[in-house]
Amino acid sequence: MASVLVVEDDQFVRSALIRHLTDAAHTVRSVGTALEALREVAHLRFDVVILDLGLPDLDGAEALKMLRGITDVPVIIATARDDEAEIVRLLNDGADDYLTKPFSPEHLSARMAAVLRRARGGAGAEPPSRLIQVGGLAIDPLRRQAALDGSPLDLTRREFDLLTFLAGRPGVVVPRKELLAEVWQQSYGDDQTIDVHLSWLRRKLGETAARPRYLHTLRGVGVKLEPPRPEPAP
Repeated sequence: MASVLVVEDDQFVRSALIRHLTDAAHTVRSVGTALEALREVAHLRFDVVILDLGLPDLDGAEALKMLRGITDVPVIIATARDDEAEIVRLLNDGADDYLTKPFSPEHLSARMAAVLRRARGGAGAEPPSRLIQVGGLAIDPLRRQAALDGSPLDLTRREFDLLTFLAGRPGVVVPRKELLAEVWQQSYGDDQTIDVHLSWLRRKLGETAARPRYLHTLRGVGVKLEPPRPEPAP
């Protein structure tokens, strides 16, 4: 059972979501505007927020940014928009997942379950206790802290989980299906989500896909993390 905030101004859709979530034994609160959502999140604790983009007072994308300024609660975007560039931007802005309307109650339940597993640490699995060191990259799984060449890295929850998973297998090419299963706790999904978070990580590690240092993508195979290769002598 989870505590869910539904942010949706369409009364028909809102009622259907409340009915489905309540039938699934979740505790549900609902609002119809972005400002109401911000007030709810500021004063109450939720396990997940389902956020519509077409709100009457503020675009959902802006509401997402404001939510991220005050909480790290998982957010699932519910939208009729299917523009790929906008979806990527929403993931970059902190959305944990998205659903394109119309969607079935079963689809929503599956996405919620995956998001909640990630937020709760993946079915209760204990993180590795040892410090992970790969080149100048140092990761403390218990304290959930990471640093590059002594400088702390400001990582989101999923960025940290992805980096830690790859760093725990240095030099090993990890298939994308394995990343989805272990980091995202999903048995299916598209590569876009992985690519977005890899791109975000690369920026924070000071590299690009064209000039990788730690993160290397093998097209059609998977991703690996390894220490940077020494610069050739002049």
